[in-house]
Amino acid sequence: MIHVGSYRPTKKKRVKMTETEKLESLMERIGLRHKPKVIDLSRKTGTVETLTEARINCTKEEKDLFLYYFLQQFPGRTLVFANSKDCIRRLVSIFTLLQTKPLPLHADMHQKQRLKNLEKFTADPNSLLLASDVAARGLDIPNVQHVFHYQVPLTVENYVHRSGRTARASKEGISVMLIGPDDVKNYRKIIHTLNRNEDLPMIPVDYQMLPSLKQRLSLALKIDVTDYRFEKKKRQNNWFIKAANEMDIELDDRHLLNDIGDSQEQSQHKHHMKQLKQELNSLLHSTLTSKTFSGKYPTKTGKLMMPEESKKGSDAISSVKKDKKSQEKLIQQIQKERILMSKALDNKKKEKQSKRQQKKNKRKNKES
Repeated sequence: MIHVGSYRPTKKKRVKMTETEKLESLMERIGLRHKPKVIDLSRKTGTVETLTEARINCTKEEKDLFLYYFLQQFPGRTLVFANSKDCIRRLVSIFTLLQTKPLPLHADMHQKQRLKNLEKFTADPNSLLLASDVAARGLDIPNVQHVFHYQVPLTVENYVHRSGRTARASKEGISVMLIGPDDVKNYRKIIHTLNRNEDLPMIPVDYQMLPSLKQRLSLALKIDVTDYRFEKKKRQNNWFIKAANEMDIELDDRHLLNDIGDSQEQSQHKHHMKQLKQELNSLLHSTLTSKTFSGKYPTKTGKLMMPEESKKGSDAISSVKKDKKSQEKLIQQIQKERILMSKALDNKKKEKQSKRQQKKNKRKNKES
């Protein structure tokens, strides 16, 4: 008997095709005519025309300060993006102390809490949402005026989707990037991929207002760090005590993981934290004044002339556009001055050359 082996179909040989041949074969399969018209609907810039893009150059340590400055100077519905959940948690605790009422939104939250925070965000015209890239796609939040990139996104797609939360339905919006030394590489990649010929314009910053804001922020950071460390030690001790009780082990204070002091020291800590919070509260309720102002000496009339408070409610988009126009005018003026200088130098050179030529001609005439 002859055993017949199983049938194995031979693989078809792949024919290498050029791009034009691939396109022609695809057109034949679909049934398109020859020489079809190609209409490209994709934007060259990658973002909508109503979106204003800007940046703030700063160090890593100054990011909190410039975010706080932006929130104070340009109130409105602001969506702040960060790359990590830990960063969002830290910002929430700091800006809660600064009474900006931040709302977190990240993947570790329950769906009910996310929806609740989104409702609060849409209800308040001056609300603040601190979000991860969970909020970058699939959410249609109406009337978001500002998108703030606390950390530069790692990909261009994330930047486009984040920025797309504002300037929706033909409305204007602004997208601001905080660029630290570690973010320059990603920023350059985004600019290059989106075919931008020049850097994004800078947000105009009133640097005289920063010292008073920095005073508030540094105090809030001090409260946050001190309270966080104490509560962390307390949680670890409570966990250790609970575990010991479950195993019927009697513990002494010496056996605890962390020394948080006795009841008197703990009450002193609470009193100290209360004092710091009262100090911060008084700073938050005081008017923001410039660094140069001193209220020590009253005027002759006996009235103390307070400086005008920084103009809140100003539009971030218009301020960026004004600053950009002023920069363009300055550049044009510098270019004109350079052209005039070069023309003047050329004229001087021509005069010198003509004088030399005249001297040569005189010498030749004398010799002849």
